[in-house]
Amino acid sequence: MTEYDKFLELPKEKQLKIINAGFEYFGRYGYKGANTEDIANKAGISKGALFYYFKNKESFYLYLHEFCQNLMLKSMETQEFQRITDFFERIHFATEQKLKIIAEYPFITDFSINAVSDKSSGLSKQWASYMNDALYNSFDIYFRNIDTTKFKKDVNPKQIYQMMLWMSEGYINEKKRMNTPIILEDFLADFKTWETLMKKACYKEEI
Repeated sequence: MTEYDKFLELPKEKQLKIINAGFEYFGRYGYKGANTEDIANKAGISKGALFYYFKNKESFYLYLHEFCQNLMLKSMETQEFQRITDFFERIHFATEQKLKIIAEYPFITDFSINAVSDKSSGLSKQWASYMNDALYNSFDIYFRNIDTTKFKKDVNPKQIYQMMLWMSEGYINEKKRMNTPIILEDFLADFKTWETLMKKACYKEEI
């Protein structure tokens, strides 16, 4: 039994509406500024129903944190992901999975970014620590079977990973700023161009 059992008994479609409403309002207004009545209205339920599934605002916010973390981790732990041994192919696959997540949860990036900077919830340090672990400490786990012999001697794969991550985040944020929809095929075409340039700069020349 967990405190979220009542929520998890709901149909997946209803869960999705509530989660996305939470991501949107917490992502836009932060923990303190987000109004639970607005969240409930956006999700198509009453405020009383929201607090039936989650005992209070903090409980709901904590659930979204856990959900976000698990969602990102699961996307990187598939057999298909682990079978890829080329560094850039694995990043390409991970980016594709991330975009699929964003398509289903459009405000998850806003929520994640706001969670790091928002001090009102008391969770910003915890979330920032998690994001740091996900980016740096988990690198050795996600890329443990990558063929690093392809890299030039002075190239650090972890730094290249960080650069590629910044590029993809920048692309996504720019699209949101311009209020332009992210089209998976277009993004992957652009990402493939970046990937080709980075591979040429980082990999040894094939003999």
